[in-house]
Amino acid sequence: MAKYQAGKEYAVVLLGTTLVAAAFQLFLVPNQIAAGGISGLGVILFHLFGLPVGLTIFFLNLPLFILAARLFGGSFIARGLFGAATLSLMVELLVFLPAVTEDLLLASLYGGALMGVGVALVFRARGSTGGTVLAAQVLNKLFGFTMGQSLLSVDFLVIALAGIVFSLELAMYALISLFVSSRVIDLVQEGISSSKAALIISSRTEIIVDKILLELNRGATILDGRGAYTGHARELVLTVVSQSEVQRLKTIVQEVDQRAFVILGNAHEVLGEGFKVSKLRKADLGN
Repeated sequence: MAKYQAGKEYAVVLLGTTLVAAAFQLFLVPNQIAAGGISGLGVILFHLFGLPVGLTIFFLNLPLFILAARLFGGSFIARGLFGAATLSLMVELLVFLPAVTEDLLLASLYGGALMGVGVALVFRARGSTGGTVLAAQVLNKLFGFTMGQSLLSVDFLVIALAGIVFSLELAMYALISLFVSSRVIDLVQEGISSSKAALIISSRTEIIVDKILLELNRGATILDGRGAYTGHARELVLTVVSQSEVQRLKTIVQEVDQRAFVILGNAHEVLGEGFKVSKLRKADLGN
């Protein structure tokens, strides 16, 4: 089972790096869009000196993996080296792909989106493509930044260099591409928010919970709390509803207690009865 899972993850890494390589050859490299990272440096060096983008990515990645080996461990580094190697290989193998468009805005948008999907797939398979992606994973591990935010930060210097080498206009298009890819990465990683988590503070929690159970057919949890200002004990209701049920939930709370305090937030992924069932639980149900 472990070997099957590892093989599946390596296959996903291969798919992800293929999509990233396609983004480079179809959109980014032909239009001189260096959207950050080691790969962005590869684009710059290709147009300056004619150096193959794939080989540049691979050789510039090696020192980074050596430095990260102790932090992440052998299995992560193995996946990372595999990702970096396959990305370099696929960039060279897909060099025959023609540029889809010469419109810089379209190239930035679609190239960034395709690259974001590919990188997100690599992340979901616990892999890496190296370069500033590896640096972003370090920031994620140490400080809890999202992968998209981390990439946006560490890639800024490469885009600034592109502005010096190419033009300020191309650097701005590269920034658009980087922003799109970072948003797509977070979207693929976290999913589209279709559920809302609600935290309700009220003096009439029992009635609110009864209505949630009976009228919305949703579960709820009553939590013990204490007001920071008054010091009085309070009860809080935690529940998760679908997007279409949000207005009904607010109406229920308003009808029961007009002074209730309600906090609504996006729940990017909800596992459990009434929502998505995890893979592990699906296997249990199948037995």
